[in-house]
Amino acid sequence: MHLHHCTWLEIANYLQQQTGIIIPTGSTEQHGPMGLIGTDALCAELIAAGAAEQANALLAPTLAYTPAAFNSAFPGTISVSVALFTELLHEIITGLAQQGFRHLYFLNGHGANLAPLHHCAAVQTAKHPNLAIRIRSWWDFAAVNALRERYYGTWEGMHATPSEIALTQTQYRRIAPGTASEPPEPLSPAYIKAHAGDKHGRPAQHRKQFPDGRVGSHSALARPEHGEALLAAAVTALTADYQQFIALR
Repeated sequence: MHLHHCTWLEIANYLQQQTGIIIPTGSTEQHGPMGLIGTDALCAELIAAGAAEQANALLAPTLAYTPAAFNSAFPGTISVSVALFTELLHEIITGLAQQGFRHLYFLNGHGANLAPLHHCAAVQTAKHPNLAIRIRSWWDFAAVNALRERYYGTWEGMHATPSEIALTQTQYRRIAPGTASEPPEPLSPAYIKAHAGDKHGRPAQHRKQFPDGRVGSHSALARPEHGEALLAAAVTALTADYQQFIALR
């Protein structure tokens, strides 16, 4: 049940039955030569929508304007500051808590969102003792990671990953690889560890280092059939995790 497709009376009735909501978070940023700019938001939204249907849960509008400054040298990227995104999260969480929502589940698709999300969750749950917030990225689930490893191994990389592109291929445009047919420079384990959570350099420096937008990811390995399997695994895992979450209190 999508919040945008409901009336306020339907939401009031929903809150009499349960107090959970799934909130997808993504980004609006380049994803290499064959990845859609909305990839992070689209992946989170697809998975969250599938789980919301299975769990009879409410689905919030996707948060797609988020911090992505390191990619702002690539046309089409729209980045907002961490401070603005953090304030927006606080406003959204406060509003939902005031209306009677008690279980807020953020399904994330963009690494740079994680620090603001966890910060806001800590502040808001301290302020509202009856509020529970859970944050998961869709790649956190073991079944999803097993498929990513099987399909792509180390070529999953960090950005414009074949797994996320495969997910978008299940519902949206399939773009020919073009220059992405060639694998990018592989990343060392040390680089991946140091740059987790999208801790990349300044925009011009980042584009110079990764001129086609891929960060160690061989995007051309993506296949729609991979995306279907990844989507099914993620929806199943999210549904189970959400149901466990709303049963906590």
